[in-house]
Amino acid sequence: MSRYLTPVSTASSSGASASISARSKRSARGASFRSAFGWRAHSLPIASLVGDAAHVIHPIAGQGLNMGLKDVAALAEVIVDAARLGLDPGSLAVLDRYQRWRRFDTMAMGVATDGLNRLFSNQSDMLRLARDVGIGVVDRLPALKRFFIREAAGLVGDVPKLLRGEAL
Repeated sequence: MSRYLTPVSTASSSGASASISARSKRSARGASFRSAFGWRAHSLPIASLVGDAAHVIHPIAGQGLNMGLKDVAALAEVIVDAARLGLDPGSLAVLDRYQRWRRFDTMAMGVATDGLNRLFSNQSDMLRLARDVGIGVVDRLPALKRFFIREAAGLVGDVPKLLRGEAL
């Protein structure tokens, strides 16, 4: 842990206080994805992390960029909503809303890209056959293919207004 960063305690949905820190999932080859939310620098105003500063995943299919764009859109929406309500847009409570909004999506994408990386980097004949059959099935089922494309583009789930083409 850097001497310049300290984890921020945030309230969970149950009301209990939990310390948020950088989280890593390690593979045999090292860190495959990392997520860090709720960090702020000593003696600086509260800051929020987006994009690769908040999470690092395997660069498979450019998902880090898609996640970063979704982070920025979600943070912008949270800040604008808070300002409309007369709240301090930089308060911990407001930034915690952004953190809660993006946490599941970030962790799910980290697990998915890690799994895909492991699947496609494995030389097992059985896994190669399974992934070839799986790709063939997805390619032949347009509805399933559209689902995966929308999921990869970040257009599934709680999508920020900016990514839906709506004004804040």
